[in-house]
Amino acid sequence: MVTTLIQFYRRVKYNTYGWFGNYDNWETAKAKCTGYNAMNILGKIKNGALKVKNGEAVFERDGVLYDKIEHSWPLLAHLLSIAQQNRISVLDFGGSLGTSYFENQPYIKSLKEVKWSVIEQTEFVTTGNNEIARDALKFYYTIDEAIQERGLHDVFLISCALPYIEKPYEFLADVSARNFPYIIINNTYFNPLPADRLTIQKVPAYYYEASYPAWFLNYERVKEMFLDKYEIVAEFTNDSFLYLYGEKINYRGICLRLKN
Repeated sequence: MVTTLIQFYRRVKYNTYGWFGNYDNWETAKAKCTGYNAMNILGKIKNGALKVKNGEAVFERDGVLYDKIEHSWPLLAHLLSIAQQNRISVLDFGGSLGTSYFENQPYIKSLKEVKWSVIEQTEFVTTGNNEIARDALKFYYTIDEAIQERGLHDVFLISCALPYIEKPYEFLADVSARNFPYIIINNTYFNPLPADRLTIQKVPAYYYEASYPAWFLNYERVKEMFLDKYEIVAEFTNDSFLYLYGEKINYRGICLRLKN
């Protein structure tokens, strides 16, 4: 479960919400968090996603509806450039109820074939397949399940979910070992210093009441995880940003291509 909080941090200047601390390990940080009620969050996100699916709203992120789509233009550009023979398959890790699919759908719908597979938590997958899925968009519990049903996808996409994985470098090593033709890390915040930093994120009620551990990872270390097997197509900065103790941090992304 991810949240960018972009609109909130443009308006609120207080220190009640945001990212705090520098913890030694995940368990210590987690013990100081309230966690979140997955079903309450799911209900809010589901209502928004259904409105977008049914054409009653333009765009949804984290259960909040917007009157225009907040495109990640670098992501869209890379998806369209990757599409081979007018087809593309995307494995979207941590993709909620299809936020990125609906964001890009106006542009990719003209392709002959689109397969968009979202990996999410159990409750999200069940709801997604029952109420949100369509021919192109499906929901899966694991990466293995998605690959077994739809084959090795052209693109492994992770948008802002990486900071919320307990062991992110083990996860990235597993992703690299699968030999996806392309890997895109999109719209993700990193530590501005050359180190990993573990914080607690406190989410405002504007989205939902929650707090949980969140990594500010070392961008160069993340990049190095792939360079033996992958080459860098592009590195980019997203429009999204946050503040960590008053310092503005822009979200970043990278597109990687498997070497021949």
